[in-house]
Amino acid sequence: MAPAMATYEPRDPSRTVLYKVIADHLETFLASFEADPDATGLPAYVQREFYDYLQCGILAHGFLRMGCDACKQDVLLAFSCKRRGFCPSCAGRRMAQTAAHLVECVIPWVPTRQWVVSVPIPLRYWMAASKELTAKIHTIIHTTISQYYVNQAVTRGSERQKVQPGSVTFIQRFGGAINLKVFDVDCTYFSEPLSFLLARLSHGVGSRVLIPLG
Repeated sequence: MAPAMATYEPRDPSRTVLYKVIADHLETFLASFEADPDATGLPAYVQREFYDYLQCGILAHGFLRMGCDACKQDVLLAFSCKRRGFCPSCAGRRMAQTAAHLVECVIPWVPTRQWVVSVPIPLRYWMAASKELTAKIHTIIHTTISQYYVNQAVTRGSERQKVQPGSVTFIQRFGGAINLKVFDVDCTYFSEPLSFLLARLSHGVGSRVLIPLG
């Protein structure tokens, strides 16, 4: 039996639950902010995120006509919103493109280790409201982890000037509680058990983050 030919199936976001909820309730949601004297309203960029999502993947809001010279068939490709907020299609595409770029062009072909650092809940709210605080805490976390690797490399005979750990960081926020976590992928690797590394690093990171803020 001949293998089935792959066919292009355009997505239809208007049939998803997320699209229907936003389309049906967005205006009411925004009006509630306008009617509440104590509410500060949504920032303009957040409102644009909602409205652009409602146009993402909808042919009525623009498309490209793509033709195939071999089969002489045309395909309509709807425009994307290209937003970073909550559009599943655009967020998924951006995630895949970023991962491919890191693997092919950035991270060398060496063993890597992923660090997932969760800060205390009260601190998450402060970090969510302050880019400067988030940057400072990330610097502390990154420096502590990197310095550990540097010390291990020097102990094993490497020259200090030639040791430079590399990393890529993704800051993500999950849930209504702003469960902010720092994803730190280090490109320097040693074979110590993970429990040993965590025991060595937890005190260094925690004391440098919490004591200055206390």
